[in-house]
Amino acid sequence: MHVALREMLKEERGLTPLAFNRLLAWLDDGVESHGETYLEMRRRLVSYFDRRNRLSADELADETLNRIGRTLEKAGTITVTPPARYCYVVARFVLLEDFRRDQLHVRLDEPRGAWAAAARSLSEVGPDEAAVTQEQRLECLDWCLEQLKPDQRDLVIEYYRDVRRLKIERRRELARRLGISMNALGIRACRIRAVLETCVDGCCRQR
Repeated sequence: MHVALREMLKEERGLTPLAFNRLLAWLDDGVESHGETYLEMRRRLVSYFDRRNRLSADELADETLNRIGRTLEKAGTITVTPPARYCYVVARFVLLEDFRRDQLHVRLDEPRGAWAAAARSLSEVGPDEAAVTQEQRLECLDWCLEQLKPDQRDLVIEYYRDVRRLKIERRRELARRLGISMNALGIRACRIRAVLETCVDGCCRQR
């Protein structure tokens, strides 16, 4: 098992053998699994990103584990337990960054209203505080999405999924499937977006 994992490591840039070995040991949490825990955690992370419609779920899972490995290489240990909990915390940061790159969910095309204010506030605080704020907003976004009706949640996720031409093609297909015009689809999506913005803003204030 270690041989297969080390072959995977060769394809990962920026992760040294020391970092990788520490990552394996940390994930095992005192119980030698011969790499099985690593593979299982990676599978769970891929599923985590997949459920959020990320097209590069495998890459995001690897990036999550690589960041943890580099942290272990520098710090020697991570006190958060169990290890899976910390993996998901890091995964949320990676997910948020990917959202921002593709203008999905958090930014939803062009930031405005509460989202724009949040983006400005993040640029004015220190890195630790910004990380906490990012985590809170993403948790609130997940929660608020769950409060929507299933058809509304599916619509807004589909509407703001993908980028550039893929986004346009997906929206046309979505409008055709719903039997409405592109303008009507855009209005529906904007209304749901406004609900999400209000919900996330209120959730963050409560926290």
